[in-house]
Amino acid sequence: MTIAMRNALTGIKFVFLGLLAAAMLFPVVLTATNSFMSEDEIGRHYEALGGGDSAEAGKHAAIRLIPEQVSLSQFGEVLLKRPKFLLHFWNSVKLTLPIILGQAAVGTLAGFAFAKLAFPGRDKLFFVYLLTMLMPFQVTLVPNYLVADKLGLLNHYGAIVLPGIFASFGVFLMRQFMSGIPDAYLEAAKIDGAGYLRAFLHIVLPLARPGVAALILLSFVDNWNMVEQPILFLAETVRQPLSVYLANIAEGARGVAFAASVLYMTPVVFLFLYGEEHLVEGIQMSGIKG
Repeated sequence: MTIAMRNALTGIKFVFLGLLAAAMLFPVVLTATNSFMSEDEIGRHYEALGGGDSAEAGKHAAIRLIPEQVSLSQFGEVLLKRPKFLLHFWNSVKLTLPIILGQAAVGTLAGFAFAKLAFPGRDKLFFVYLLTMLMPFQVTLVPNYLVADKLGLLNHYGAIVLPGIFASFGVFLMRQFMSGIPDAYLEAAKIDGAGYLRAFLHIVLPLARPGVAALILLSFVDNWNMVEQPILFLAETVRQPLSVYLANIAEGARGVAFAASVLYMTPVVFLFLYGEEHLVEGIQMSGIKG
């Protein structure tokens, strides 16, 4: 293959990847720019989606990326005039934060045990963890519901937090990451008189920081966007997270829906921008391939 052909293929790959990235980013960009449009402007452009008499046959929505006039009124209405938004936002925080902290603690400890400790049935038990990861998420909802019912946790955050803390993915990720840490470090610590706990805290855990960061980021995204668990386990709507409340926030106010969506995805965007390097490094060093 000549250099010209290689360059042509490289150019085609870049164009394809660029178009693919643009297609994936378009909904996010559209939501962000439309959140700065006034309700009147959004109504004019998306009149065809309104239903009823406004949804005339053959009429299409006029998608616009640049507002005619920048307006912050939708954000003011979401944050000041709709207190339920902040209520459900904090519900999401109260659900997500304990799960993240619990997964980090359980994942690092169990991952260390599976990776560096020799005990009977270790590999068979880890194989069971792998089987639970292969099961569809919906399969475990019914058993979790029955257990939560027996424990009296229905309509309580514990019905969601406890299964989330002991999710198998965190254990799997940290086990894969810690398996790459040389055993010589632990042997040297053992010669110096350090036990497993001290070696874990002072040697393994500092070396595993990229893996822990990756686990925190992935766990945050997964649990911040949860929908099925709150609908099933939380009967009272006042306890449900923002991911469920967003479905009902519009109700005739599309500008409010755009603004609420932007505020909802802001923590995820900032967290990924801040921890992108840690996420990539943690996944690469764990040996997980997409």
